[in-house]
Amino acid sequence: MKRRNKPIDLDGAVVAITGGARGIGLETAKAFTVEGAVVFIGDLDGEAAAKAATEFGGEGFALDVRSKKSFADFLSGIERAAGPIDVLVNNAGIMPLGPLVDETDATTEAILDINVLGLLWGLKLVLPDMIERGEGHVVNIASYFGRLPGAGAVTYCASKFAAVGLSESIRDELNGTGVTVSAILPSAVRTDLTSGVNLDGIVPTVDPDRIANAVVHSCKRRRAIIPVPGWMKAYEPIAALTPQPLLAMLRGKLTRKRTIETIDKTARASYDARMRDLERTPQQA
Repeated sequence: MKRRNKPIDLDGAVVAITGGARGIGLETAKAFTVEGAVVFIGDLDGEAAAKAATEFGGEGFALDVRSKKSFADFLSGIERAAGPIDVLVNNAGIMPLGPLVDETDATTEAILDINVLGLLWGLKLVLPDMIERGEGHVVNIASYFGRLPGAGAVTYCASKFAAVGLSESIRDELNGTGVTVSAILPSAVRTDLTSGVNLDGIVPTVDPDRIANAVVHSCKRRRAIIPVPGWMKAYEPIAALTPQPLLAMLRGKLTRKRTIETIDKTARASYDARMRDLERTPQQA
C-alpha cells in the first residue's frame, strides 16, 4: 500500500546530523531544537561535537562517515538513547580547492569518501527501519555545484553532482513508502569551506542559518530538490539558452578567477591544514 508523505512532526522527533560541530551542521542542530526535536550530532572531531552540543542542549559524538562501522555505531547509540531516527541530515562534507592536476590522490579520495560514500552509508543504515515504520526523512546537503561546473573544484563538483543524482534516484526507489529524501543545493555559504574565496560582487551567498532553515522546512513539504536561494533554479534554463563563449566568460568570473587565480591562501591556511590532518586520519575499521 502506498503511503502519503505527511509533514514530519518535529516536536519530539529524533534527528541525527553529521558534520555537526560547526557551520551548517551546528546551525541546523539549533534550528531543529527550536522546533522541539531531540538532536544528536556527529563529527570527526568528537570533542568539538560534544562541546558544540552544549549550545543547543543535545549530544555530540565522534563520527567518521567514511566508515560504515563508525556511522552504524553513531546511529545505534542514538537509537539506544532516544529511539528510532526520524530525520537524518547528511551534512558532513569537505571542499579542498585548486587545479585538479595539483590535487593529491589522498585529497581526491577524501572528497569522494566523505561527500559521496558518507551519504550512501547513511542511507543504507537508516532506510530499512524507516521503510518498515513507513515514515522518515533524509536530507542530503549537496551544493549548486551539483548542477553547474566549477573550475578549481573539479572533484568537489563531481561529488556534489553525485550527491544530487543519488538523492533523486533513491527518492524514486522510495516512492510510496512514506520515506523521502531531499537534497539541499546551497549557493556559496559563508563558512570555513569558503574561507579565502572572494564572495563579494555577483556571487550569490548565504549564511549557514538560512541553509538550516531550509533543512527544517524540508521536513514539512518534503520536496526533492531545494536550491538556496530559491531563484538559483533559474540557472539551468538560462544556461541552456546562453551561447557557450558567454557562458564560459561568466563562469570564469564566478568560479575560475575566485577559486584559482585570486584565492587568499593565507586566509584559507587553517582550513587547508584541517584537510591535510583529515587525510592522515586513519579510517575506523
